[in-house]
Amino acid sequence: MRWRDPLPWITALFIALVFGMPALKPLFAAAFPTLERPFYQGASFAALVGAHLELVFFSSAAAVLIAVPAGIFVTRRAGEEFRGMVETLVAIGQTFPPVAVLALAVPVMGFGTWPALIALTIYGLLPIVENTVAGLQAVPPASLEAGRGLGMTGGQLLRRVELPLAAPVIVSGIRTSVIINVGTAAVASTVGVRTLGVPIILGLIGSNIAYVLQGSVVVGLLAVVLDLGFERLTGVLQRWRTV
Repeated sequence: MRWRDPLPWITALFIALVFGMPALKPLFAAAFPTLERPFYQGASFAALVGAHLELVFFSSAAAVLIAVPAGIFVTRRAGEEFRGMVETLVAIGQTFPPVAVLALAVPVMGFGTWPALIALTIYGLLPIVENTVAGLQAVPPASLEAGRGLGMTGGQLLRRVELPLAAPVIVSGIRTSVIINVGTAAVASTVGVRTLGVPIILGLIGSNIAYVLQGSVVVGLLAVVLDLGFERLTGVLQRWRTV
């Protein structure tokens, strides 16, 4: 039933928390009486969410633009021999801690958005590449044969048959990558980027558990909202594929 759908309820809770956070000042003051400043006031949580989403959007978009073509390439006859190399490279990219990538990029690019974008893009490649390959390889051979029987070229088969059938699996990989980046983007605040990681990092530095709690709850709810949104999109694509 419609009322059981968690997406609108979680979204409403998230919006209410982000815009209504100042109303919770007395609650945090009562919960943490020993803290001199139990409520983060450096910037509005709405502004931090906007900046956080902007960083996640651009890093995830860059990851998609790199990973999906790479996944397509290694499933073509011309790129089969490069599959192992591509999979190894993207796996290494995710095993590298984002903090290490930031530390390496900052001396070259300085503090700010670019090191964070590079780190998050590299970190988000693996699930998209893996799911693109898996989705394309799962396309039924009968569908490909039917397309060839209609006189489709390789490019037409890819656009009209393979990608539409593989779309739910590819979107599932993008979903995983985006959710990973939502959490990882908080680390970007260590190099001067304004994200929801600002209150978390300030709280860790200043032993202010209230700041950490405020930032963490908003990051967690944001991840849940996006995850449920991608779940809805995947369901739509699966239904469309079966039509």
